[in-house]
Amino acid sequence: MAKKKTVRKTTKKKTTARSASGAVPSPAVVTKKMKKLRKKPAKKATRRAGAGGDAGVGKAILNESGRLAKQALAERDPQFTIPVRANSNTEWDEASRILRMGDRKQIRELFNLGQARKFMQTTLQQRGVLDLLEQDKTLSLRGMYYKGLHTIAGAKEKTFGDQDESDTVLQDLEVLLGALREELHVFAKKRGTMVGNITVRDAGDEIDCRRMGTGGYAIPSICEPDVIEFVNCEADFVLHVEKDTVWSRFNEDRFWEKHNCILTEGSGQPPRGVRRLLQRLNAELGLPVICLLDCDPWGHYIYSVIKQGSMSLAFESERLAVPEAKFLGIRADDYERCGLSDDVKIALDDKDIKRAKEIMAYPWFADRRPWKKEIERMLRNGFKMEVESLITKEISYVTETYVPERLASGDFLD
Repeated sequence: MAKKKTVRKTTKKKTTARSASGAVPSPAVVTKKMKKLRKKPAKKATRRAGAGGDAGVGKAILNESGRLAKQALAERDPQFTIPVRANSNTEWDEASRILRMGDRKQIRELFNLGQARKFMQTTLQQRGVLDLLEQDKTLSLRGMYYKGLHTIAGAKEKTFGDQDESDTVLQDLEVLLGALREELHVFAKKRGTMVGNITVRDAGDEIDCRRMGTGGYAIPSICEPDVIEFVNCEADFVLHVEKDTVWSRFNEDRFWEKHNCILTEGSGQPPRGVRRLLQRLNAELGLPVICLLDCDPWGHYIYSVIKQGSMSLAFESERLAVPEAKFLGIRADDYERCGLSDDVKIALDDKDIKRAKEIMAYPWFADRRPWKKEIERMLRNGFKMEVESLITKEISYVTETYVPERLASGDFLD
């Protein structure tokens, strides 16, 4: 007697880029998808129209000093006119999908008791920058603080109470002079790492980022074209991860080699050097930038900063933001979709909930329904998750299954 055939009813799952055999998609499938996302690269390095190199910055400082001197000699109050760096003076440019600084300006006067200290700090830092330009040297933000730090003659007051005061004035100088911090010869602490199929020339030294061992190439604070040059790039895309711990897993598993990419991390909120490098890789080489970040308000904010720019640095958005960046995960439905245990749940606190609602109200998120659904789902869940939560599946689940599936299927949030 012939066996009776049974027919199973199958349900189509939301995701998967797995093949019919159930195997994880091959690197060739990922490569094909990433090549479709590539854009036409710029013909040359892109940088904001700044003061025009050392000579331009030096000239701008001397012009400002000369203007103050003329005001004083004419018995007028010496004053600076500085664009306002504040959320209230930040505008969302929907056409270009980046944040920009508005037109509001503030007056900083010498003969104003509330402004005199900031006025003098501004002139002091201008002198410090001019010294750096004349000697062709650079200093860290911390170094600039100490360079200008002294007790005012005939008084017990110091020029700066702390480094925050010094850093704020240096940012004011950027917008006052129309120059980049890098053009002021000032750099920040290095934070961020890169490895992958690219060779760069860093201050004249050629560096093959395929041969950087377990530590990787430390992304410098200054990533302008005259410092970092792209010599040869064979990668198809950039995978940016939030933390160095996750980066180490991808590097150890040689994900960048298997999937022909560049792997970067920004130690949480990426500093300007990392963001500038990502922007250049996207604009100059046409590489898609894919972000793997935590499923929490802070991971969402990091993505927002990479993609649209930040409110505090809206005057730098053109050279820092990557409007085409994609969010790969972690996602609010991964708890169920990946079959994770309750152990990975981290309860949302009041601060998390408040931050999530603020982010959801951003114009660049508010008009994107998939993002609104994502944040609402996280809030309904009542918990957040880190990328490392995927280790509970398998040590290399994130590199061998999760990310390849998402890349091959193009399952991103934009």
